[in-house]
Amino acid sequence: MRILITSAASQFSMGIAIPLSERYEVTLTDIQPVSSDLQFVRSDLDHTADTNELVHGIKAIVHSAEVIPEASPSDQLDYQMRCTYNLMLAASEMGVPRFIYLSSLSLMEGYNPEFAVTERWKTLPTTDLPVLCCHLGEFVCREFARERKIQVVILRLGKMSSNLSSESGTSTLYMEDAVEAVDKALTAKLSGWIDIFHVQSDVPNARFLTGQSWWSADDVSPPFSLGYKPRKRDIGR
Repeated sequence: MRILITSAASQFSMGIAIPLSERYEVTLTDIQPVSSDLQFVRSDLDHTADTNELVHGIKAIVHSAEVIPEASPSDQLDYQMRCTYNLMLAASEMGVPRFIYLSSLSLMEGYNPEFAVTERWKTLPTTDLPVLCCHLGEFVCREFARERKIQVVILRLGKMSSNLSSESGTSTLYMEDAVEAVDKALTAKLSGWIDIFHVQSDVPNARFLTGQSWWSADDVSPPFSLGYKPRKRDIGR
């Protein structure tokens, strides 16, 4: 199964690409050159035949909301809106079955910390640039899903951490759990248009529910499960 992973210059994208390459034929892409042992194709993600060629024969796209921190605010917003749109348009035109958008649980942090926030709750975007970028990226995904042009899976990821310590945050996500969630999203049987899942690790003060069957966005189909369950760890218990 051929998959395309974007934002290859980021440590996170590379962190999921390497283990996934053991099971899938992975192609990486980014708007800047990247050195990797995996297949890499540089792309500006413009509305051109090159973007269509990039996704030709791909069965699933893993598109990260993460952008280069050094990029200007306008460039970051442009990437989330225009580039995401161009990529999804090319994918729908070339018959790519599934598009996985890696968003962030920061979209849900505006709720009272005592609430058990689920995927059905509305996002609370702010003007903080990374949060706003995720919100706009999700908006583009919803538009394509609404027209049933491509099956969309949105994974709202917790705050990444490589430190297995007792001082974990309320939405901490460890890399091995992130990889498992993306792996599940690549093959899970879902509604066929848009499904959203919250993903974080099992930490003592976890704020968001994970591993739940999710309501279908059409409110008609039965709930679907990603099949992801965070690993149990003895961290500060």
